[in-house]
Amino acid sequence: MNELREQAQQLEESLIALRRELHRFPELSFQEFRTASRVTEELQKLGLEVQSGIGGHGVVAELRGRYPGPAIAFRADMDALPITEETGLDYASERAGVMHACGHDIHTTVLLGAAMLLAKRREELHGTVRFLFQSAEEILAGAKAMIQEGAMEGIAEVYGVHNLPSLPAGKIGVKPGVVMGSIDRIEIRVEGRGGHGGYPEACIDPIVAASAVIMGLQSAISREIPPTTGAVVTIGTIQAGTANNIIPDFVEMTGTVRHLDAEWRKTMPERITRIVGDICRAYRCEGTVTYIEQVAPVINDESCAEYLAEVADSLVGRHNRTLPLPMTYGEDFAEFLAFAKGGFYWLGSGPQEQAELAPGLHSPRFNPDESCITLGAAMFAGIALKRLAGDGSGLR
Repeated sequence: MNELREQAQQLEESLIALRRELHRFPELSFQEFRTASRVTEELQKLGLEVQSGIGGHGVVAELRGRYPGPAIAFRADMDALPITEETGLDYASERAGVMHACGHDIHTTVLLGAAMLLAKRREELHGTVRFLFQSAEEILAGAKAMIQEGAMEGIAEVYGVHNLPSLPAGKIGVKPGVVMGSIDRIEIRVEGRGGHGGYPEACIDPIVAASAVIMGLQSAISREIPPTTGAVVTIGTIQAGTANNIIPDFVEMTGTVRHLDAEWRKTMPERITRIVGDICRAYRCEGTVTYIEQVAPVINDESCAEYLAEVADSLVGRHNRTLPLPMTYGEDFAEFLAFAKGGFYWLGSGPQEQAELAPGLHSPRFNPDESCITLGAAMFAGIALKRLAGDGSGLR
């Protein structure tokens, strides 16, 4: 794998330039026109079979090895976030209010780098590599859209990556089992009876009831669910009222529910509906809950995680591979794992010192170490060379 790492290093200057171009022109979910066009252009230069417009602006490309064999897929996401960049970089976003604050420009460049590496070594491949460049990960819609248009047909294994600024560049995080939690959305409406703020006794105050609901959800989760399941309920928006001296008729809230345990996750709709209803009734209000399941946990196949670990060790050494704890981030990469076994790894993108203090994902000051790009490209290429080897050790 040393040769592969060296080949990746030779691409570093051009890959960083490409990443910075993508960073300057970020695009929101299902609006990745320019990004997809640029990706398609680079893939066509390599002589790959390319399809665009898959599941929105998704791009699917195939690299067929010299010999027949199974197909594996690699996935990168392309969309940005509605965040105003505050990095001060000379290649900062040129689009007001939009930023690659989650590093999807890194992921896209990593996968393009892997395609460049493998295009030069197709003679070694016994099978096919499918590259999936996905729209709309941030709204958890792009993976499902690509799958519905056949992006996973015939795939035996699928692999994905996410950069991690709390892990120093040069390190890889791999673990079997649960990598990231499920994500669900809750919409809560608390209805009371409005009136003058000076006469609350003549009203039924939904704001007081909503406050109790927020606190009650936190207490109930900590008392009813084992802490090892990683359950998290966060209320992110509250909308109520029109003036400081008016008690409104209703309060509307939205939130997120995260879980590391698929079985306990199944209990959440009933549990949250019960808690909201009981608390609202205690305050003479009516509470309703809309519970929307969005994406399942990301769960690495044991064997695929082992393959990732072996490639990581060969590229950076065992001392630079970590076994991260499960995280309550969420990823619609889980949709791909519903169709094929696979693995997801963390690519360190933080500084060498005090990476845990670096601006994190979704921060307006997020600024990953670009040296991670070539390592990520080598990781994907290494997996392809390992799993599509012709020596009997790969997929059959």
